[in-house]
Amino acid sequence: MNNQDATILIVEDSPTLALTYQAYLKPLGHEVLIAETGSDALDKIAKFDPPIIFLDLKLPDMDGLDILRLLKKEGSKAQIIVITAHGSVAIAVEAMQEGASDFILKPFNADRLSTTAKNALEIYRLASLVEKYEGQKPKNLGRFIGDSSAMKAVYRMINDAAPSKASVFVVGESGTGKELCAEAIHQTSPRADKNFVALNCAAIPANLIESEIFGHKRGAFTGATEDREGAALRANGGTLFLDEICEMPMDLQAKLLRFIQTGQIVPVGSNITQTVNVRFICATNRLPWEEVLAGRFREDLYYRLHVIPIHLPPLREREDDIIIIAENLLKRYSTEENKTFDGIHKSAKRRLKEHSWPGNVRELGNVIQSAVVLNNGPLLTGEMLNPLIGPSRPTANNYIRAAHSNITKASTDIIASPKNADDIWPLALSEKKIIENAIEVCGGKVRLAAKKLDVNPSTLYRKIKSWE
Repeated sequence: MNNQDATILIVEDSPTLALTYQAYLKPLGHEVLIAETGSDALDKIAKFDPPIIFLDLKLPDMDGLDILRLLKKEGSKAQIIVITAHGSVAIAVEAMQEGASDFILKPFNADRLSTTAKNALEIYRLASLVEKYEGQKPKNLGRFIGDSSAMKAVYRMINDAAPSKASVFVVGESGTGKELCAEAIHQTSPRADKNFVALNCAAIPANLIESEIFGHKRGAFTGATEDREGAALRANGGTLFLDEICEMPMDLQAKLLRFIQTGQIVPVGSNITQTVNVRFICATNRLPWEEVLAGRFREDLYYRLHVIPIHLPPLREREDDIIIIAENLLKRYSTEENKTFDGIHKSAKRRLKEHSWPGNVRELGNVIQSAVVLNNGPLLTGEMLNPLIGPSRPTANNYIRAAHSNITKASTDIIASPKNADDIWPLALSEKKIIENAIEVCGGKVRLAAKKLDVNPSTLYRKIKSWE
């Protein structure tokens, strides 16, 4: 579907608010339908199949969550944005689990609603492209290595997002390759012949970040001995990558928002504006929406930047790629160190697959480099790796025992440790039971359960959603 022909449905029981939202969205040039009840909404969804739905949770004839569940069960591809005055973290999480793509609280202004609609339309367009090319094998991009299903999905998102001007928000644990993802988007985009400028917001002192982004004039502050171009000006025509964006101070977030809205910057110590044209890519190892809820990240900035979200899977979810990456790294470091390594022994492959890799690809690279420096080839063996990496990743058997002793002592129905082969549960089912028990013991707090299980909360949310 052409985004210009897209229909937007507003499900809101207040006629005044519904007409107001309709007026807010009118400048976008799309047909905007209104439904005041749940049954009317379902009729319009069946008839018009709108790609974008703004859904109030409190309706006179049914709960908005029931509509979410029904659409999810039917496999609807619509981007559903929940709008409600009865907002809470619990409701937001439940709505997301039931298939909502976004969540906004009343009251909100026209700019907020139209920005959300434009973001949802872009995501719908990209999702349609991903589905269209699902059966095609994408090529590795940039410096990424791997052919697992999880990485194929990332490659498709990069290929589809690259031609767009929309901002991209890359989320993933430390060491998963967020900057590599940003570089790949830039290199695949029409801006590839311009600069790619990366800035780590967590590595720069708070009082210098503004100068790093916008530049400064001589004498603007102590130590400013000459004029200096900022990252925004250096990236003009190209891509500006802001890593660890959630570490940015709140006052600077307001200035960044103004830059995004106007395309204009003012160097520190100057009163002259300069116009620049950059494509924004941001990254964080946190959960952006939770940072918004915690008051550490501006909600309006979130909606400007979080247009195309890309999630980079941790290495432990890319088991098929671990050996491929390790072999590539072994070859590189062996050449750099003038060593004779030319392969990985099966004992080392087994050891690499058993480790949980909390530091992801960065940790794997460190381990391989250390092994090359400290040993001689021709084969990398398990004995060489043992002093360099931590405990093995739990298998089905010891994973259950660990859960028994550390997580679910208070639970009476945890899976028993198998006494013989017939007692062993499938790993996926064992994992599901362990996670469910951990959440129960933690009083339903998914983030606390994730912390106890030593995984990212987004991993648990994703698994919970897949079970449904």
